[in-house]
Amino acid sequence: MTHEQAPDRSVFAITGSERESFLQGLVTNDVARARDAPVYAALLTPQGKYLVDFFIAPHGEALLIDVKSDFADGLLKRLTLYKLRADVAIAPAQLGVHRGLGTPPEGAFADPRDATMGWRRYTAEAGPAPAIDWDAHRVAACIPETGIELVPEQSFILECGFDRLHGVDHRKGCYVGQEVTARMRHKTELRKGLASVDVAGAAPVGTPITADDGRAAGTLYTQSGGRGIAYLRFDRAGAGMRAGDAVLHWPEAARAG
Repeated sequence: MTHEQAPDRSVFAITGSERESFLQGLVTNDVARARDAPVYAALLTPQGKYLVDFFIAPHGEALLIDVKSDFADGLLKRLTLYKLRADVAIAPAQLGVHRGLGTPPEGAFADPRDATMGWRRYTAEAGPAPAIDWDAHRVAACIPETGIELVPEQSFILECGFDRLHGVDHRKGCYVGQEVTARMRHKTELRKGLASVDVAGAAPVGTPITADDGRAAGTLYTQSGGRGIAYLRFDRAGAGMRAGDAVLHWPEAARAG
């Protein structure tokens, strides 16, 4: 078993009799599913744009929120704003996030996004220092990261693969940004989105991609092992794309065309 303590995650607990219904009206996934195992979800703007993503996990009489540390304060403030008079308390939890690959230890949960992302465990115990190249696993499965491929107030979750990553429930009812998300799903064909690309060379995260005719075709993000995650305009993606000094190939181009 290979595992580590995540250095960049924060955990806080939501308690109170209305903790589930409180979150249910806010986030993209069905919080009732978090009674037994973690769910992956996001909070959106009323215009349907991404704000922050996180895991919601069961923990006794509480629900845990596992979020990237850089976004924890902002999420806490926003949830507190929505709380109003609900019987809900939100506070930092004295827990760390252990994550790993291989056979999960007792009390661990499978990562709900993709089996290749291993397991997560919430504990006050100290864990080993980071040792796993999670970027390599993310790139292989085209899984976006908070603040990198997932850009607050710009990204749309369906363009970022939340259906594939089990991060949105289209049957749960209303939540903030639900109307826009539903329209995107039912009334339009996605013309842009995250995709796995082959990368020859390297370019800084955020490098613009140009098509072979010089038109803007997207942005290149995380890269590992000759592959990368790119945000593409599908109608312009194809042979001859470049991102700085890197040459890109989108394997889906032939099928998409």
